[in-house]
Amino acid sequence: TMAPWPELENAQPSSEKYTVKADGEQSAKPEKGKETEKDDTGAPITKIELAPSHSTAALIEEPTEVEDPWDLPELKDTGIKWSERDTKGKILCVFQGIGKFILLLVFLYFFVCSLDVLSSAFQLVGGKVAGKFFNNNSIMSNPLAGVVIGVLVTVLVQSSSTSTSIVVSMVASSLVPVHAAIPIIMGANIGTSITNTIVALMQAGDRKGFRRAFAGATVHDFFNWLSVLVLLPLEAATGYLERLTNLILESFHFKNGEEAPELLKVITDPFTKLIIQLDKSILNQIAMNDESVQNKSLIKIWCKTFTNMTERNVTVPSPENCTSPSLCWTDGLYTWTIKNVTYKENIAKCRHIFVNLNLSDAIVGTILLVTSLLILCTCLILIVKLLGSVLRGQVATVIKKTINTDFPYPFGWVTGYLAILVGAGMTFIVQSSSVFTSAMTPLIGIGVISIERAYPLTLGSNIGTTTTAILAALASPGNTLKSSLQIALCHFFFNISGIILWYPIPFTRLPIFLAKRLGNISAKYRWFAIVYLVVFFFLIPLAVFGLSLIGWPVLVGVASPIVLVILLVLVLKILQSFCPGALPQKLRSWAFLPVWMRSLEPWDKLITSLTSCFQRRCCCCCRICCELCGCCQCCRCSKCCEDLEEVKDEPVKAPEAFDNLAMDKEAWDGVTKSEVDASGTKTISSVTAL
Repeated sequence: TMAPWPELENAQPSSEKYTVKADGEQSAKPEKGKETEKDDTGAPITKIELAPSHSTAALIEEPTEVEDPWDLPELKDTGIKWSERDTKGKILCVFQGIGKFILLLVFLYFFVCSLDVLSSAFQLVGGKVAGKFFNNNSIMSNPLAGVVIGVLVTVLVQSSSTSTSIVVSMVASSLVPVHAAIPIIMGANIGTSITNTIVALMQAGDRKGFRRAFAGATVHDFFNWLSVLVLLPLEAATGYLERLTNLILESFHFKNGEEAPELLKVITDPFTKLIIQLDKSILNQIAMNDESVQNKSLIKIWCKTFTNMTERNVTVPSPENCTSPSLCWTDGLYTWTIKNVTYKENIAKCRHIFVNLNLSDAIVGTILLVTSLLILCTCLILIVKLLGSVLRGQVATVIKKTINTDFPYPFGWVTGYLAILVGAGMTFIVQSSSVFTSAMTPLIGIGVISIERAYPLTLGSNIGTTTTAILAALASPGNTLKSSLQIALCHFFFNISGIILWYPIPFTRLPIFLAKRLGNISAKYRWFAIVYLVVFFFLIPLAVFGLSLIGWPVLVGVASPIVLVILLVLVLKILQSFCPGALPQKLRSWAFLPVWMRSLEPWDKLITSLTSCFQRRCCCCCRICCELCGCCQCCRCSKCCEDLEEVKDEPVKAPEAFDNLAMDKEAWDGVTKSEVDASGTKTISSVTAL
């Protein structure tokens, strides 16, 4: 406990209590604890003895606990307790809970529908471009180029199942061998994780919630990137995925089965089909370099058609082109034969908004892209608000304990694997890993699910989406059954291999550590989240793809120095952290580098100045000049960069006791300089040291 607050007399007495008049009249009567003496002239002098002052500060400061930003917040119930409500209030509370639950389901439904429409919008805007990525077979023979093609195509069409189906069609048509298709599947696994990262950006308003949400979303990214980083060279060197899946296909005799159940599509399709419907077979034909569909629109116009096959007389160049010698004749000018001709008759148009508007794919895609993003953001914000109001008090405590608590010792390790199974089952139900992880992101942001528990749920989501692909492959026709099943099994065993690498041993769970580091950086500099998204999902894949177009030697020549520098930085960082004595003094920290190379602070100032240049009268060029080089008085930008209005800091008003203390100190100092002033007053002090 702290010492009591001292009385004002003992802390610093008033200056009047120190003085006595020379004519013998005391300015204050002697009090208890004061002695009266006489000087040489006989004038009485009051000598004051002050009691020892007590310090208000603790002598030993206890170390304050640093708050861990990753601790789950306590969702306290700020409303009226159930026991304090009357009957009417309890009934009203029950109806409010039911209403909130129904609203939550409605917003979740529109959230999932907006994800579906967003995928269609991306396919309209960039689907044909994505299909053309598969045309160049020489590039696809390069494993690294295959990975970035898978990333770019999945990002553009916002659906890993679409990009996987294109790959299956190409393998079945013998356009791409299986060993060249496996890197594309790895890239598709990376590209599908961009959806929940975009969803996490919607929570950037709350810094603490954004830290958790962005880390929970990017733990999926880091798992996929690290798995590709290890397994791609292993597959290129040994081909273990291709050999393993071949062995399985030869051991079991698979037969065509029923189509995979589409549980979520049954609910969402009636609404999304009223907005837009696409003919996805065109993307497969573009990937197979079919020139006849280059100018066709992806928007489906006719939903009900009738296909008929009839025999027709057709002309052929020569008798060798006839279907059979008995069905071949000439009339002197032309050679005729009979062929089966298939024709398609359109019966009924589709019923969606854009069926009769005759707009281009790019315009429709842009409209749907903007609209779906607005609906996505609105639904996400409302879902977070509703969850924040519902998950309070006892409800939040029960849910958090149920999700985040481990089994008792010695079965605690089983909890993570059970979470993997739960994630796989939930993904199998909703038929989409993007939907499951995107719905989980706001729960991580508000603190219901921890990062450590979200990680195995995400791994299970990866497994769930591959089991769905296996069931879909079993429903394929006979000519594509083997190829589609082998690709689906490669996808499955790739995720299983990644889990074996990055989950069983706690030390190897690097994705959690890296996601938390990125979450801390993005919470401090929120613009860095967008930079991460653009660089890792667009710029790096596009750069690798462009260098692959030039040639394999160019790609190796450019990438090798970059990889060496990254490895050198990692080795230095590890040595600085664990063995700094092995390094020279200069290399024990990054202080030898310029500030802009070792800190994001200068970049933050630059971006802040760029975003705020329209709010100031100063021009953008001068703002950038001042931020980078610091303008001197002779620079033409120096006056421009000065603040137009200087905000003066208002002094904090001290308590009255300390005001009197300062005044008394001034008065006391003034008197000691001249022992006797004009009024003939003399001052003596006896001060006890603190």
